[in-house]
Amino acid sequence: MTASQTIYCGQMMEFNERLKLERKRLGLSQEKFAALGGVTRDTQMNYENGSRKPDSAYLTAMAVAGIDVLFLLTGESSNAPLTKDESDLLEGFRSLDIRGKAGVLGMIFGLTSGSESSPGARTPAMNIKGNVGHQIHGDVFGTIKGVVMGNKIVKKK
Repeated sequence: MTASQTIYCGQMMEFNERLKLERKRLGLSQEKFAALGGVTRDTQMNYENGSRKPDSAYLTAMAVAGIDVLFLLTGESSNAPLTKDESDLLEGFRSLDIRGKAGVLGMIFGLTSGSESSPGARTPAMNIKGNVGHQIHGDVFGTIKGVVMGNKIVKKK
């Protein structure tokens, strides 16, 4: 096995195959992926079919763009291995639209920011709209009960 080969899913892979695999994993066309590396689509195609090898400027541009260059070069991911739960969470997050991602990030912020947070951190607040005119600041414990609507209102004739 040469330095540019790696085994992936039981198959021997060369650099060009890993490059193509990484592009497809990110869901990018050859043209868009090439633009990240500062080359043309034809040059990207040559890299992926193995007829040319990229230079350090291309690999540096790819690293700056967030591409896993260590995987491209060695077949080893630069990320620490994820647990099954982390992998499922990441896969689900990547499938969300922008609103869903914002909601998840907001939830994570809410769950991880404690009362011992840094000075100047936001205090959770709840504003109750309408004629009620109440505001609640800080942590809320227990249940909040609203108006009991159990009695039937009878209209007079």
